Amino acid sequence: MNIYQINDIGTLIRGNSYVGRGIVIGKTPDGTKACAAYFIMGRSANSRNRIFTEKGGAVFTEPFDAAKVEDPSLIIYAAIRQMEDYLIVTNGDQTDTIYDGLKAGKGFSEALTSREFEPDGPNFTPRISGLLHFAAEDFSYEMSILKSADEKGSACNRYTFSYPAISGLGHFIHTYVCDGNPIPTFQGEPERVAISDDIDAFTGQLWNALDQDNKISLYVRYIDLKTRKVTNRMINKNQ
Repeated sequence: MNIYQINDIGTLIRGNSYVGRGIVIGKTPDGTKACAAYFIMGRSANSRNRIFTEKGGAVFTEPFDAAKVEDPSLIIYAAIRQMEDYLIVTNGDQTDTIYDGLKAGKGFSEALTSREFEPDGPNFTPRISGLLHFAAEDFSYEMSILKSADEKGSACNRYTFSYPAISGLGHFIHTYVCDGNPIPTFQGEPERVAISDDIDAFTGQLWNALDQDNKISLYVRYIDLKTRKVTNRMINKNQ
């Protein structure tokens, strides 16, 4: 087993009907750009009734058809927010928790101590989060997963991973291993994946690999490390 293998993200996902929500963070092979991507999938009508929207550089999940919303508590949130030299990417309203924590001088993992997995037993969907920290025309990043310690949801296990940005390498964390009942939670460290210099190629590779029935939306952002210029791609199935 090669622990330093860099995987093709399409190969990791293709054929897996339900990896849930996923975050990818990494650096392009030419070393000039940071990459942050977030996607959502859904099995229920309530989960599938969503789109991504972008407002002022922040990305939100919103209802596609407001009349069909059943429970907005776990499906409507800011997925991506920027705060000074930080970019936050998460699968829930802990985006705001991290944002407020950074403003108060807290670190990434410290800000998340007030949060735990989602209260949606028996799945107890983990909260996954990422933070990019830009400095001196480069960046580093952290990823977190908060997951249930047992099948009863009696306690929360907390894992934080810190990475230097290495050209061509990214890390991929997602909420579930695969479909199931209950749905098995993501295991182990974030997966090592290849990042492309071409945002359109990377966006297409990721979107086309996601299950046709269950994928909902994808957002990809590339940030030029020298100029901080932002390039985005957004795909909504419900559009």
